[in-house]
Amino acid sequence: MKHVPLIGVLALQGGFDAHLRMLRDLGADVREVRTAADLDGLDGLVLPGGESTTMSLGIAAEGLAEPLGELVRSGAPVLGTCAGLIMLDRDHLGLMDIQARRNAFGRQIRSFEADLDFPDLDEPVHAVFIRAPWIEEHGPGVEVLAEVDGHPVAAREGDVTVVAFHPELSGERRLHEQFLERVRARVAASSS
Repeated sequence: MKHVPLIGVLALQGGFDAHLRMLRDLGADVREVRTAADLDGLDGLVLPGGESTTMSLGIAAEGLAEPLGELVRSGAPVLGTCAGLIMLDRDHLGLMDIQARRNAFGRQIRSFEADLDFPDLDEPVHAVFIRAPWIEEHGPGVEVLAEVDGHPVAAREGDVTVVAFHPELSGERRLHEQFLERVRARVAASSS
């Protein structure tokens, strides 16, 4: 019997609903993550966009920092979008060797869309940037996947992938599909 991956989506604040819908549409079981107990049994995790300060306060209030760290360090694949990228950086959860710059492209009025080339995708990714960060600096183990005007906006380190935009808002499914492929590969490897 084929294992249906169980994916958690951090649901303290921000745009988690669109991720839940997309993951369900792609055949995953999903769970909203609000407490440490919600992390039990997850095969992968999505940290959505939203407001990183509010997310940080929610993570602290729920005592989620260490349990989130344990899940990521266990090798569970992670996808962080926009504020999720910020939450994973050195100054926040410290789970990826990157330094994010918040609102790097400017305020809400400076939101924009762009088509980005990714090294492992045939067609460009249509990206929606809303008060988006960029990656100011990164360690040697971080692979930059896409840039805007010379600024990294997508990267991967191990099984942690971050993007500074919102694929769940543009209907761009391929990044979630790749994430689920990594989840399924890890599940298959651990059960063999």
